[in-house]
Amino acid sequence: MTEAKTPETIDIVRLQELLPHRYPFLLIDRIVEVNGDDFAIGIKNVTMNEPHFTGHFPGNPVMPGVLIIEAMAQTAGAICVNGRPGGVTEPPVVFFMTIDSAKFRRPVVPGDKLELHVTKLKQRGGIFRFACEGRVDGVKVAEAELTAMVSYKDEAKPE
Repeated sequence: MTEAKTPETIDIVRLQELLPHRYPFLLIDRIVEVNGDDFAIGIKNVTMNEPHFTGHFPGNPVMPGVLIIEAMAQTAGAICVNGRPGGVTEPPVVFFMTIDSAKFRRPVVPGDKLELHVTKLKQRGGIFRFACEGRVDGVKVAEAELTAMVSYKDEAKPE
């Protein structure tokens, strides 16, 4: 009998090793499923004590769409860095390049568990393209295609 393989996960401690973001701008709490740099599901637990809810909007808190997109990008960036080749002395930095076809289908509010589904569409060198979906309770709330560039700090820079 063979054992079922448990999907890889990335906890908050590992996320802080992979990404330079910190509170209040680290927008993912963990990644619950990872398949190399091909696919991941990130989790953002949306809570009322987040600073953007003070002004967005008083009496009707809604997570800004731009932060949903950023959470998607952080999930994608984390798996790009997590899957980096060995032998690199400094972890790479992932730069956001483009956002295409962004759509927001329903508000994300405090109490929601936002799932960030990212799927690599293609890669050319250090340039990655991802299809991303945000879901709450299995319902799609946002989607976008994102492009990112992985840059290694110890690479020679053009003069």
